[in-house]
Amino acid sequence: MALGLAGTAMVVTPSSTAGAATATLVVDYACNGGIAGTGSGTVNLRTRLTVPTTLNVGDPLNVEWKLNYKDATRLGSPAYMPNGGRIDVTGRANISGSWIGQLQPKGTVDQSGPMDKGTPLNLPVGISDFGHTDRAGTVTVRPGNTLFVDFRPAASEVMVNDDDPAITYSGGWEDHDGLPFEDHDYHLDLHRTTVKDAWASYTFKGTGIEYVAQKDRDAGPIEIAIDGQAATPPRVDPSRNADGTLVNDAHKGGQTLWKFHGLKYEQHTITIKNVEDAKLGQLDAFRVITRDLVNPPKEYRAECTLANAPGAIQVEIGGGDDNPASPSPDSSPSPDSSASPSGSVSPSASPTPSPSPSGGNQSPSPSPSPSASASPSASPSPAAAQTQNYVVTAVVTQGSPSPTATRTVTLTATPSVAQVAITPQGGAQTGEAPERVSSSGMLLIGSGGALLMIGMLSGVAMLRRRAAHSGERS
Repeated sequence: MALGLAGTAMVVTPSSTAGAATATLVVDYACNGGIAGTGSGTVNLRTRLTVPTTLNVGDPLNVEWKLNYKDATRLGSPAYMPNGGRIDVTGRANISGSWIGQLQPKGTVDQSGPMDKGTPLNLPVGISDFGHTDRAGTVTVRPGNTLFVDFRPAASEVMVNDDDPAITYSGGWEDHDGLPFEDHDYHLDLHRTTVKDAWASYTFKGTGIEYVAQKDRDAGPIEIAIDGQAATPPRVDPSRNADGTLVNDAHKGGQTLWKFHGLKYEQHTITIKNVEDAKLGQLDAFRVITRDLVNPPKEYRAECTLANAPGAIQVEIGGGDDNPASPSPDSSPSPDSSASPSGSVSPSASPTPSPSPSGGNQSPSPSPSPSASASPSASPSPAAAQTQNYVVTAVVTQGSPSPTATRTVTLTATPSVAQVAITPQGGAQTGEAPERVSSSGMLLIGSGGALLMIGMLSGVAMLRRRAAHSGERS
């Protein structure tokens, strides 16, 4: 399938093409079952499907769906949820035409708890999915006939007190309220029996259950079953320690005496039964455990079916970017770069060097054309003594009406005739002799003689001074 769906191996980010044209369909659904049944019964949704209508090859085909309730009907919490839960919505967008396939837009939103059974649930603002387009063509996007809304409970622990009406007791049980605070019984009450085979049962939804009662030396063994079968372990004795020794405690309440985790999230029933006559059988509470679920429970799923005829959206996928390629200079010794995008003129160069009579040197003579297309050319000149190398680069800017040509000239030999006037006159680069000044030599000789005479007179004066000084000392 040429349309790669999200979640498969592809190198595409789900972003819309800037400025792309889009079309929107109004799609109505009617939801039943699952969390629709614990809410309004039949729940009506109004959604808006938006799809781009023009794309280039390589652009992602984004499908976006806005979700809303159509009227006052609402999806409802399936049960008491102490920590809330999460809504997952999955749609279907069918692809036909150049390719055949299906996109599955998805979205989630958390529900804050606690929630009682039937509490209205919030929908995600939207759901989305995208696919990768790898060739030109025309495809039609049509909303699927079915949309699914799932509820996922949050992880929780719920204490169910012994006087909860959902707990069923056989004959022989007594309800004890207002127990001493120091006994630490949950809600300071419990049910107690001394009748053999007296039982109590509770039906729950969760992934685990725990039995809470007193540790007491006067208590007797309790048998436990899950869904009509012996649990693991099948029996617990509140009058014994883990090593089998008798406990010294009396009325030590709030103790977790037995627990079982790892159940599948669904409806289960726990049953406890007093084993020995005249021994205390007690129930303080059940603790129901719900762990984080990998998949939402199927019994909470609401299935929504198409309730109108929304039509379809046609998507045209072009051949990609139509912009011209940028020019690339030739790698030959005499480059010839040119580019001619629509609405623009670009320069060209075609130097044609030829060997000079002396051999080895070339003498092109540039003669650029005054037209909009600059075309420097080279022609041989037998009398020339230098070589000029031209490198012409065409610079083209998209949308610019006037391209720019750049010429680089490199001199590789010394010319025999000055090309540029140099001031002051005279110098190696002009070939002219320097100007002669006749008075400069005599002036230098006279200055040297004066300096020599001054030095001799200074030396004589110093000798006479030293002689006078010596006579005074003697």
